[in-house]
Amino acid sequence: MTYYIGIDGGGTKTKCVLADEKLDVKFEAQSGPSHFLTIGTDIVAETIINLVDKCLTHGNITPQELKSVVLGTTGAGRITDAKKLEEAVYNFAKENNFILPTFKVVSDARIALEGAFSGNPGSILIAGTGSIMFGKDRTGEIHRVGGFGRLIGDEGSGLTIGRKGLNIVAKYFDGRVSNTLLAEKIKEKFNIANGSQLITKVYNDEIKTQHVAPLVMEAAKQGDNLCKDILDKESDELLLHIMAINRKLNEEKMKVVFIGGTITNENLYSNMLKEKIKLYLPNVILQNPDYPPELGAVILGKNGK
Repeated sequence: MTYYIGIDGGGTKTKCVLADEKLDVKFEAQSGPSHFLTIGTDIVAETIINLVDKCLTHGNITPQELKSVVLGTTGAGRITDAKKLEEAVYNFAKENNFILPTFKVVSDARIALEGAFSGNPGSILIAGTGSIMFGKDRTGEIHRVGGFGRLIGDEGSGLTIGRKGLNIVAKYFDGRVSNTLLAEKIKEKFNIANGSQLITKVYNDEIKTQHVAPLVMEAAKQGDNLCKDILDKESDELLLHIMAINRKLNEEKMKVVFIGGTITNENLYSNMLKEKIKLYLPNVILQNPDYPPELGAVILGKNGK
């Protein structure tokens, strides 16, 4: 029997699965963060080898039965960075006399894409703190839209919605806009009474901009027109992401999976986006992912990618 290990690495935790050729999971494990650009390649290399060793031990399999290990993690979108981590893991394995099969590092978005559609064509729209979209066409080519970061991108994300919400509250404290429900919500949640306190807490990083996004959605749902306008414009931005990928993939029917709390949770914002997709992109089919990202990493390993 041949086995594969798939790993989904993030900034807070790392999820690992041992699976066979049929994608049946034999063992699961979890460890600490694997954002190597933040905590360094040496720490992450040790984490990865420990997880692989745990899978082999608890799965009662030999290194020879393990075909590949694929890690999808935050910060691995650039090939040069991914190669640095691959090298660190191989070096750590060698130093500790650990037999490691084929090991590859890819982005966390890539394994999410593979898992979402069982390795077949489709697209994922990620809108959490930031935003980006990936699509895989029928030839296997990967296409990307967005992902330009907080300074020149992240349209439709929690970060942008929250920033625009804070801008409204700043204007409210100045008297540049009339009363807004959002101001009351932010006053209550962050204990803010005036513009000076808002400036202090925002620029001292006591308020995480993305954490304001749910308050914008609550206020919009309760009738705050200024917040409704934010959600309307930002959902338009996500629609533009989907339109761009739709043109690149050129599929008669394009499958899309939503990822990220901003749009996967049932709320006014996600409903706005879904309605716009129905109206302007009737060829788009929204679905739930076939498999989680860690099994997407297994699929990549099986396909030798």
